[in-house]
Amino acid sequence: MSVETGTSAGTGTEVAAGVRSAGASGRRGIGVVPAPVLMLIGMVSTQLGAAFAKQLFGTVGPATVTLMRLGFSALVLLLWWRPSLRLDRRTAGAVAALGVAIAGMNICFYLAMARMPVGVALTVGMAGPLAVAGLSSRRAGDRLWIVLAALGIALLGWQGGAAGLTGLLIALACAVFWGSYVPLSARVGALLPGGGGLALAMAFGTLCSLPAGIAEGAQTLVRPEVLAFGFGVAMLSSLVPYTCEMETLRRVSALVFGVLLSLEPAIGALVALAVLQETLSPAQVAGLIAVVVASIGVIRGSRKAPAPVPSPTLPKGTQQP
Repeated sequence: MSVETGTSAGTGTEVAAGVRSAGASGRRGIGVVPAPVLMLIGMVSTQLGAAFAKQLFGTVGPATVTLMRLGFSALVLLLWWRPSLRLDRRTAGAVAALGVAIAGMNICFYLAMARMPVGVALTVGMAGPLAVAGLSSRRAGDRLWIVLAALGIALLGWQGGAAGLTGLLIALACAVFWGSYVPLSARVGALLPGGGGLALAMAFGTLCSLPAGIAEGAQTLVRPEVLAFGFGVAMLSSLVPYTCEMETLRRVSALVFGVLLSLEPAIGALVALAVLQETLSPAQVAGLIAVVVASIGVIRGSRKAPAPVPSPTLPKGTQQP
């Protein structure tokens, strides 16, 4: 969508008002989609982006792919939401921390994916959100479901053979960043409702990934076909899933979000089968079933839990959803 810029102050005001109105309409539209469906859309989009990114590794390195993925996503989000840069210290700190988490988990995942099978890298990375889910639960039954999900993810990621110490350590670092992303996203979503907080965090993450991305692939970043492919990866891997996840985190607990996110290896395996022709072993099929059963169990259990306490009143001047 393109917007023609006016030459008068009045026209500029009308354009800005139109963008805000479109943003509000978008929030109302996404608000009618059930949270589990939003998560499914985000996960499928993420895994399509990962499959395409892996195909790009023959031309561009992981750090450069990360830079393009975050950079293009940040650009689109900033143009769409037009967030204010006037943030108090607490909000700015939360946005910066989320930006570091986004940059860290993306570059670590790509670096691990370059050294080991995608399923293994994704499975180890999932240890972070699962740990958050386990620590957030007060129900013994939920913790048992999480154990089943962890066993299923282990089966799903099993490829046989050793992945290598370097790749394993990088994947564990991805797990740390991924685990921190869950509570940080919830915090930023509460402080800055809508997509403004995500846009600012994505921009800060781009700045964090800029040195490594430029050092690794400055020459390839001037090639139009590489930039076009990177834009597609960004839309699939960052813009769509992060927007869906931020909206989901506004509605569900960290426990439910974390276990819903445990479906990611199963989605990734199916997408890899369709796009990369990667077949599933019997152990991986068993893992997929275990993860799905565990996710359903936690979702059903969450319906019996007390309703979440409403969020505190936002400070005056904060944009409402």
